[in-house]
Amino acid sequence: MGKLFVTALVAAALGTGALAAVAEETTPLGKKVEDFTARDFRGKEVSLSNFADSKLVVVAFLGTECPQAKLYAPRLTELAGEFADQGVAFIGIDANQQDSVTDLAHYAKVHGVDFQLLKDAGNVIADQMGAVRTPEVFLLDADRVVRYWGRIDDQYGFFADGIAYQREQPERRDLAVAIEEVLAGKPVTLAVAKSQGCHIGRVKQPVPGSEVTYSKHIAPIFNNNCVYCHRENQIAPFPLTNYEEAVGWAEMAREVINDQRMPPWHADPKYGHFSNDARLSEEEIALVNRWVDNGAPEGDPADLPEPPTFAEGWQIPEPDEVHYMADEPYDVPATGVVEYQRFVIDPGWEEDKWIKAMECKPGNASVVHHIIVYLVPSGVQPTGRAGRLRTNWLGAFAPGVRPQVLDDEYGRFVPKGSKLLFEMHYTPNGTAQKDRSYVGFVFADPEKVKKEVAVQNAGNFTFKIPPHDPNHEVEAEYTFRKDSLLISVSPHMHVRGKDFRYDLVFPDGERETVLWVPKYDFGWQTTYMLDKPREVPRGTKLHCVAHFDNSSDNYANPDPTREVTWGEQTWEEMMFGWFEMALANQDLTKPATAASERVKEFKEIADTLELDDQTKAMAKAALTDDKTFELIGYQLLEFMPQLDRVCVTGLDKRDRIRLKFIQERLGLRTSFRSKSTAVRSKGQSLGDYIQGDQTVVNQSLEDTKGSVMVGMSRKDIRSSMHVPVEVAGEKMTVNFWSAEAEGFPPEAVKLLEQVAHLMAAGATEVAAK
Repeated sequence: MGKLFVTALVAAALGTGALAAVAEETTPLGKKVEDFTARDFRGKEVSLSNFADSKLVVVAFLGTECPQAKLYAPRLTELAGEFADQGVAFIGIDANQQDSVTDLAHYAKVHGVDFQLLKDAGNVIADQMGAVRTPEVFLLDADRVVRYWGRIDDQYGFFADGIAYQREQPERRDLAVAIEEVLAGKPVTLAVAKSQGCHIGRVKQPVPGSEVTYSKHIAPIFNNNCVYCHRENQIAPFPLTNYEEAVGWAEMAREVINDQRMPPWHADPKYGHFSNDARLSEEEIALVNRWVDNGAPEGDPADLPEPPTFAEGWQIPEPDEVHYMADEPYDVPATGVVEYQRFVIDPGWEEDKWIKAMECKPGNASVVHHIIVYLVPSGVQPTGRAGRLRTNWLGAFAPGVRPQVLDDEYGRFVPKGSKLLFEMHYTPNGTAQKDRSYVGFVFADPEKVKKEVAVQNAGNFTFKIPPHDPNHEVEAEYTFRKDSLLISVSPHMHVRGKDFRYDLVFPDGERETVLWVPKYDFGWQTTYMLDKPREVPRGTKLHCVAHFDNSSDNYANPDPTREVTWGEQTWEEMMFGWFEMALANQDLTKPATAASERVKEFKEIADTLELDDQTKAMAKAALTDDKTFELIGYQLLEFMPQLDRVCVTGLDKRDRIRLKFIQERLGLRTSFRSKSTAVRSKGQSLGDYIQGDQTVVNQSLEDTKGSVMVGMSRKDIRSSMHVPVEVAGEKMTVNFWSAEAEGFPPEAVKLLEQVAHLMAAGATEVAAK
């Protein structure tokens, strides 16, 4: 994931219609700006004529809540300082009716604006100059004729389809270049580069007798579809909870609603039905348009609906418990790339819990890109990457993700003694910040929970996106081993992500498109909740197809010249078809007939198991490094329910057994876990397996010998399988371990032998190169 949080806020408020907001014939370019006067936020009158000694004057229209105006305030201050000695003055003007003088003073303080900021009451100056958006700049020459009009630079903007982008750095400093050219007596190369910011919130004159009013018609629409985010202390950049707030954003609201950018919803309506579908109806869109056309009248306040109620600061019901990521805030630097930060806490759960709802809350929303909270089973102290915890995902925060409240019969199970791991992704915003994020839980009544909800994914870890490829396809697949219920889907890619599709492929060959996102927007990490759980028979495959744009036409692309592979940072990519599921026939309220044995579970699904192309590719790459081995290990632990540990062992020059790679299920107690440990091979069954040439299956460890096997049997391991392989002339053994007795029936042996030989073949090919 990456620099999404800022981009998402920009997308929430801005519009691509900016490029067409003012017809070419109404451009202010070449027009003389007459003198004007307004008061600054301290009450002092300031006139354009006060700057008569300045060679050039930059007039910047700003807004205190517009995301782009916030992002560009420091940039304007830098430019003012850069050109001050060359006789260039800067004036900021706020013409928004919804922004107070106090708001303007706060804006100046927070963003360090040190040039004049004036309040344009009644948008007189904006009308005089023809200003449309914020931020929008006018460069006036010595005669106060407009020589440049539009954006400050091209770092933030929108694609033609309305999806926001953010470059690492601007490619063209439009305003700075224009200033330099005018100072040098040259014509301005690019005199108009229209702003893509927020509409100025002009004072409106309501049409008398208008039938559509805010109180009667628009407030219900905003309350039901917008206020969830557009209220104090939530992700949206400004509230829409009353008329005074809404009327200033009326033009902007109409634009983003008509362009179908707000409310955010990216699913093609031809496929799937979702309970959280955020789209407005055609009737609601028509009402908003009529309201704005008629001057946005307030109407009779007696017609206002009851405002929606939310738990203070929470989008879920009042939490039963709240837990912070750490005792002290984390220091986020002003600039640079911050690697994922992970914090483990003990919530003190001394009994099993069933989670009905949870919500991750950023302590400092300006720098928190995403939060993922994982479950850490008792006895496990995770270190390094959180990849091994993927199936223990509990919940997340990211722009566009609404917390989920499960029905009474569903719950997420958390065993007693579990800890919580916060995975934090920070995006510096230019100012050193602190963050102490937290999570709230609402617990379910365990007597009512019938089905356990689990998070799974169809993911691809082995793709390679070629340089400059505008439409690279990547596929992934998940096979349902039992009759299941599909509850939700949530596609995830990074900034090169272009589109994403989920298809169910049933055992009889029939296909059903569950979700099609034709214009994937990294700025909105939406979870699409099916209107009712979809019954999925055993053997059905969830097939996911995604496309990536690694070309220079993708302005969000960090580097179109490089090959892109899987990785956690924004400049890398991911392809995950996340989904939530439950078992169709599970009823936890009924007494269990017998303890479930994973070997029996495997035998029930053995006829549906096969190595797909991705698993084969992952196996061939497994012995490259710890990261790639972790990926195949994770895949195998999910693939075969009775499998608990996978490792590779070999002999060193002193004939000692050494561990080369390891992946094991969280919470498993085993021996021989460190690569630094060396065990003499003499008298060790494991040493014999390395030197042998036949697969050995131990359905019980009773007849094995040596400290390694004895150590395993004294802990959690009950059966094992060992496949001798050779890599570039070196003998090794790929070892599979299970906490179940008789854990390796013939079907398992056949599959795992195939995996082991693919590992060796791939490593040998790499060594040969």
